[in-house]
Amino acid sequence: MTALVTLWALVASCFTGVALVRLWRARPALPQRSRRRPHVLLLRPVDAPTPLEIENLGAPIDYPGTLTHVVVSPFRPRLESANVRWLASDPLSRNRKVGHLAYALATLQAARASRRADEPLIDEGPAAMTSTGDQVVLCVDADVRVDAALIGALVDELHAGAALSSAAPRPSVSSSLAGKAVRGLLVQSHHAFEVIDVMSAGARAICGKAIALSPAAAAELVKLADCIGEDLELAHVLHQQGLPVTLARATAAVPQADQVAGGPVVARFTRWMQVLRAHRPALFPSVPLLFAPTPVLMVLASVVATPPAAVALCALVALRITLANRQDRRGGLRFEWLLAELLLLGCWVNALWQGSTVSWRGRRFALEAGGRMVALPAPGRAR
Repeated sequence: MTALVTLWALVASCFTGVALVRLWRARPALPQRSRRRPHVLLLRPVDAPTPLEIENLGAPIDYPGTLTHVVVSPFRPRLESANVRWLASDPLSRNRKVGHLAYALATLQAARASRRADEPLIDEGPAAMTSTGDQVVLCVDADVRVDAALIGALVDELHAGAALSSAAPRPSVSSSLAGKAVRGLLVQSHHAFEVIDVMSAGARAICGKAIALSPAAAAELVKLADCIGEDLELAHVLHQQGLPVTLARATAAVPQADQVAGGPVVARFTRWMQVLRAHRPALFPSVPLLFAPTPVLMVLASVVATPPAAVALCALVALRITLANRQDRRGGLRFEWLLAELLLLGCWVNALWQGSTVSWRGRRFALEAGGRMVALPAPGRAR
């Protein structure tokens, strides 16, 4: 048992060490370029926005260029900003986010091609397509607080030749245990998308919260209306076509409430684990082995209570603290990553328990290879 614990801790330590080396060697952040910015079409698909999401949607964006900000949803949200427009959309697709985007792209592009000067494009607002230059399409979730740095970084990636670019989500600090775990997971741990990006082999594992779409990426995205984890599948499809997928230099700020409920957090990351299992089954076992082994190794090391196991565990903890502080620049040593590993491990076990059945937006689906969703009858209904 001592040999097993020691070897496992050393392998996990090497995994963290490699990530640190690759992060330190990664390209440094560059200041935003001062050249003229293209016309940006910013799409914000949402079904039932929370008060915090409505605040995000109405936040001013100081983008130095032409920006058309369109909220795509079935009902008009109460938006205070006059610069945000609403496009009514109620898709029938299983993945409603992709359905919203497919409808918005088709509607706005058709209107751009046929519109006359006196025809409004969308509800009570001026035409969205007014720029005579090129246009960049961005899709950003409602829980992201968009700023000019995020838009500029995504636009720069497309101009540099990327077919698809994404920004790593960065949750704000929260005083609740669940909020700390979420920040620890997406900022400090190996599940932070900056870390995942430098450790990726093959198709990139991107996060779809904030993405920039080339015409090729947009054409492939609309084909994934019945797929969960459309961001992973889109990156895979583009990789197979030899098209570059990149991570933007800026992060996507995700404000959190001061008190975050634990239930929705567990449900969300359980679903993430199910998506990983459907899209990357070979990587699914790496979650307890490499991404979240520390809680289990702490228990096992205390059971065997031998110097080799203790030294290997100390090395692992020290490297994970170093990784957390490398990613989270706040003062002091960071330990939220340990909460994140507990959360990730629990969600991984929960994903195993639930199998291929996923609950999403009040509906139940069976997951097939590639994340394709097959609708299941509601509990209690006759088949």
